[in-house]
Amino acid sequence: MIINKEKLNKEKIFGGFRKRKHENMQSRNRKEENENKVNSSSPVLLSFKSFQNELDARHDKHERLVKLSRDVTIESKRTIFLLQRVTSVPEVEDLLNESESKFEVIRQKIKQIAQELVGEDMHQFHRAFSPGIQEYVEAVSFQHFIRSRSLISLEEINKCLVFTPKKEEQPGDSECSTLSNSEAENQNQQVLCLQVTPTDYLLGIADLTGELMRMCISSVGNGDVETPFEVSQFLRDVYYGFTYIGNTGPYEVSKKLYTLKQSLAKVEDACYTLTVRGSEIPKHMLADVLSSKTTMIQPEEAM
Repeated sequence: MIINKEKLNKEKIFGGFRKRKHENMQSRNRKEENENKVNSSSPVLLSFKSFQNELDARHDKHERLVKLSRDVTIESKRTIFLLQRVTSVPEVEDLLNESESKFEVIRQKIKQIAQELVGEDMHQFHRAFSPGIQEYVEAVSFQHFIRSRSLISLEEINKCLVFTPKKEEQPGDSECSTLSNSEAENQNQQVLCLQVTPTDYLLGIADLTGELMRMCISSVGNGDVETPFEVSQFLRDVYYGFTYIGNTGPYEVSKKLYTLKQSLAKVEDACYTLTVRGSEIPKHMLADVLSSKTTMIQPEEAM
């Protein structure tokens, strides 16, 4: 009797498993039949396919903009490193001309960003290319300060980012082009521009203060004791301008205020050391002394 009960229990278990497996197979077959019955030309399905294509195109555009922004960031950083040599080269004008050729390469990348944004809402893709634009603002404002000891305006930056079409015709273009004549003519005549937003401009100027602080320290090592005082006055004016904005501006700008105040404090401390102890410290040791001095600022003071 015990053996028969165990046998019955096993049959129930395996029988229930076979039954569930058979039911799953039937439901899967019914699901496949229902999918085959779906009309591929139904308005609902066509709408979702169009949504899919639109989202895929938008994501691809976003990735292309991110890549272009990285290229702009890399080239801008290289230009900044080049401009930092201004304190050690004999011919400053040659260095500025070399940096101008690098800016032409950067502007071609920005032109590609402007081409991607034709017919699109710039603010939908702003986060994709904003870091590159901020780095470009930092680099071009650094070059402008070296040349004129003044702050470049937002209008001057945007003026250089207007790309007019070039009327050049190459032989064989009409045969190889897949566009119609009217479409090609409209594309060539289109004026492209990318306007830097005020927020990106302010964030780029805030990052500029760190580069000016480095230039100030390195200039002292090369015997230039006038540049620190010029940089100090410039940074003080920039800091006062940022304090007018305060916490009423964008959140990112208020975060940069602490870093800006740190840069200003280090430059002012360098000017103090040059004025008070400049005659005591040998000139070849001034840069080491200024680099080793750190200014401690409480975070509450920068808010």
